[in-house]
Amino acid sequence: MLRQQLQQKLQQKLSPAQIQVIKMLEIPTLELEERIRQEIEENPVLEEGSENAETNDDQDTNQADEADSNDDFDLDEYMSDDDIPDYKLIASNVSRDDKHEDIPFSAGFTFHEHLIDQVGLLHLNDQQRKLVEYIIGNIDEEGYLRRDAGSMADDIVFQAGVETNDDEMKQLIKIVQQLDPAGVGAANLQECLQLQLERKEPSEPVKNARRIISDYFEEFSKKHYDKIIRSMSMTEESLKDALAEITRLNPKPGNAWGGNVLEKSFSTIVPDFIIENDNGVISVQLNNSNVPELRINSTYNEMFEDYTNNKSNQTREMKDAVMFVKQKIDAARWFINAIRQRQQTLLTTMTAIVDFQREFFLEGDETYLKPMVLKDIADITGYDISTISRVSNSKYVQTEFGIFPVKFFFSESMTNDSGEEISTREIKKIMQECIDEEDKRNPLNDDRLVEVLKEKGYLIARRTAAKYREQLNIPVARLRKEI
Repeated sequence: MLRQQLQQKLQQKLSPAQIQVIKMLEIPTLELEERIRQEIEENPVLEEGSENAETNDDQDTNQADEADSNDDFDLDEYMSDDDIPDYKLIASNVSRDDKHEDIPFSAGFTFHEHLIDQVGLLHLNDQQRKLVEYIIGNIDEEGYLRRDAGSMADDIVFQAGVETNDDEMKQLIKIVQQLDPAGVGAANLQECLQLQLERKEPSEPVKNARRIISDYFEEFSKKHYDKIIRSMSMTEESLKDALAEITRLNPKPGNAWGGNVLEKSFSTIVPDFIIENDNGVISVQLNNSNVPELRINSTYNEMFEDYTNNKSNQTREMKDAVMFVKQKIDAARWFINAIRQRQQTLLTTMTAIVDFQREFFLEGDETYLKPMVLKDIADITGYDISTISRVSNSKYVQTEFGIFPVKFFFSESMTNDSGEEISTREIKKIMQECIDEEDKRNPLNDDRLVEVLKEKGYLIARRTAAKYREQLNIPVARLRKEI
């Protein structure tokens, strides 16, 4: 049964300008430069330029008044402000004489191109070449071939119409495994290490290493060295030599290329903030050295002048053109305003962080870091916690002690045995020092770590100790064992 009814709803929706500001907050400086250049290419109204552009407000106002009597939008709003103020605010540490240089990209082979380039040196017929290139295409960025010969043989029949069988694919996989780097095309870590050891000169340590990987890989991976010594009837010194040969191998042979060259270029860290200490006076600056100043292109005033002064030219087509330009000017203003708000928000937030962690920026010692969470900075700046989170995400700070991610300065708080509130980062630093100084033959497990920290005045649970150890990327005690 159909029924009609009236309903009222109250909803909150973000405007396009607000969405643009939020997106601008999330991106780091390097991506901001690319985003600005992309916007300049897409919007002809937007251009690079300083804030000292020439204006003629009286003429623009008269034209706008004349246009108001004929049209349903105010041209004065778009013609009297072709001079956009500098959005860099007081934190600008560059001048108009500074050069805006594009970041150069390095050129070179990708990992898969390097492999295919070697195929040209092999004596293969056309079908074999196609199959080998298909096999290489299935190798992941780490250099592993994680698909079996049967599934690849079935797929290439349907995809390329190339007839083959499992035996032929297995033979061609062995050919691929002979390419450089050593270990490429392996199905798993054990096979990868075996392939690399086969290319080494057959010395005594290498022979032992081959046998360990072939027959005692599980004991090796779990560091049960005592079992290996007993089973292979070898000395501890011989085991050390064999393990030294294994540790020189590359468990991820494809990582030497780092994937696509362009992707690798974008991994460069560019600091978003620059912190300077002048005899105890700390200053915060935004890294805007390659961020161009923006303004509205003044040449579009000619279209408005022609439209307002020439009555015979006020056709429907001309009005549509003027409305199109109006939309582009709106988009340009939103973009410039989003950048202005981004710079102001970043500067305010980072200044609050520096004031909160002033002792660290003066001394550079992690133990001076105070417990600080997003809410602390949100309360100081008046921004929402989500805004502080966006500011701290993927942003970096350059100090005289090095470059740090903004998230580095945030940490939870704990209470020591004297009732003093301390940062969890201090506990992690003590834990790292304890593990660095431990006896590698008998490394500290999590229970022992808790006891050592308790002796130093830090009361934490075993689960907490395990969590901090994992956050420090430290393996469990069994995997830290050495001989």
